[in-house]
Amino acid sequence: MPRLLCLLRLLSLAVLILSMSPTTAQSADVREEIREQLDSSAATAKVAAPREALLSTSLLSTLYTQANFEPQWVPAQVNNLLNALEQLRDDGLNPADYHFSALRELNQNSSKSFSDRARLDLLASDGLALAITHLYAGKVDPRSLDPNWNFNSKPVTDAAVLEAVKHALSTGNIAGELDAARPGNAMYGRGREFLKSYRQIAARGGWPHIANGPALKPGMTDSRVPALRARLAAEGFIKDGTDTSTLYDPALKTAVQQFQERHLLEADGNIGAGTLKELNLSAEERVNQIRVNLERARWVLHEIGNEDHVLVDIAGYGVRYMHEQKAIWQSKVIVGQPFRKTPSFRAEIQYVVFNPTWTVPPGILEKDILPMMKKGVNVLDKKHLKVIDNQGRPVDPKSIVWSHYSARNFPYMLRQDAGDENALGRVKIMFPNPYLVYLHDTPSRSLFEKDRRNFSSGCIRVQKPLELAERVLADPAAWNPASIDAVVASGETRTVNLKRKIPVLLIYWTVDQDASGATVFKPDVYNEDAPLLKALDGTVVSRKRKAA
Repeated sequence: MPRLLCLLRLLSLAVLILSMSPTTAQSADVREEIREQLDSSAATAKVAAPREALLSTSLLSTLYTQANFEPQWVPAQVNNLLNALEQLRDDGLNPADYHFSALRELNQNSSKSFSDRARLDLLASDGLALAITHLYAGKVDPRSLDPNWNFNSKPVTDAAVLEAVKHALSTGNIAGELDAARPGNAMYGRGREFLKSYRQIAARGGWPHIANGPALKPGMTDSRVPALRARLAAEGFIKDGTDTSTLYDPALKTAVQQFQERHLLEADGNIGAGTLKELNLSAEERVNQIRVNLERARWVLHEIGNEDHVLVDIAGYGVRYMHEQKAIWQSKVIVGQPFRKTPSFRAEIQYVVFNPTWTVPPGILEKDILPMMKKGVNVLDKKHLKVIDNQGRPVDPKSIVWSHYSARNFPYMLRQDAGDENALGRVKIMFPNPYLVYLHDTPSRSLFEKDRRNFSSGCIRVQKPLELAERVLADPAAWNPASIDAVVASGETRTVNLKRKIPVLLIYWTVDQDASGATVFKPDVYNEDAPLLKALDGTVVSRKRKAA
């Protein structure tokens, strides 16, 4: 009997062993590989070459721990992921940054080892997590280019990306999850269309280069005119670019003027150095300019919902009052000079000051006023500035030994009274910020007629400031054109708090659209496109996400 029991036990064990499918055993081996590759301190070297290092290790650890290290991907899902990653080209992103080549190679290999299967699974999850993060917040951390960046009030979190990855895996809708991560603002969709359009132009060979020479003007005959005509036709400004006539005719002038308008140039039809430079930027350079601005859009557009806000377009020299993502009011502005940039940041408009006085800020004191006074040039009289001590009492400028002071130890304030000569004009619109930047009027009205308007010391001068004040005050009964004019006419300084704070976004982007929906390329007055493009095309680094 004991012998029989022993035989029965052996038989049962054999049946159990035989009942274990190869798939179950293999799954266990893959689980161990996933666990080992995640836990090993040498995981990066073992999993892939340096370019294919896992960058979402914390998120992946949570994902696979919760799943008991079971593989999460099947070949069909990986194919869906590969298709979705290819579409990232339309976002100006590079599929290679998301393990595209390694995933395709591994997925096509029908005889993968356990290690390769684990590697494929981890790279697919990592690639998806990275793509979701980059579509939502950008590949490049804006703080790496601007330490004072203060957008992203709702940063992407590990928890949110983890849920998006799990949802994509459970539904199989990889493309849909990536689309949900993109900014929902219509501006982003238009940017993707612009990119596709200009890539098509580049694929067709772009456009011809126009040789240097004397300024081309309407009515002239010049051997460069056929190249000009072909150049404009390539971008759709004229239909027929095959005409070899060397006459700069009226139809060509109209096309040139349209080109100039869409590049913020003086639309006179004359092709001088500035217009020629813009004409000769290649289609590939325009593609990269659009890519750079799609990245900027990912940084900020999640913060632009349907709520009313004021949008300052720094590179476009404009300000808009936005309602439900549409500009219902706009005005020209003057922004900071290249060496005194108007910074990009977000704040809230809190109050309006009519007939403001102007106190010279530290930057202007240091760079303008003190150097002139030390040279014996009395700029105080010229600018109608008074010297005031910390008790508000007037001080005789002649009693001050100006050479003894710098902006740091200067014990006085320089103030300009309200009035026609005041640098801030009739109104300033305030949104407290560390840069001491605000929107304001100006007595120098002629500068608004310039096409490129970067003349200020950082603040934003508005062509129609009283209209903007009326918009942000949002109280037609108390603050309408008549009541505002009356307060201004009184000459008295008056501060009015807004009933509801309004977001203001100061944004630098060099690609936009005009009223017809056509692409507008703006001058990169602060030379910020090149460093961003370099970072965008650089090696992927882990984009920090909050843990929760």
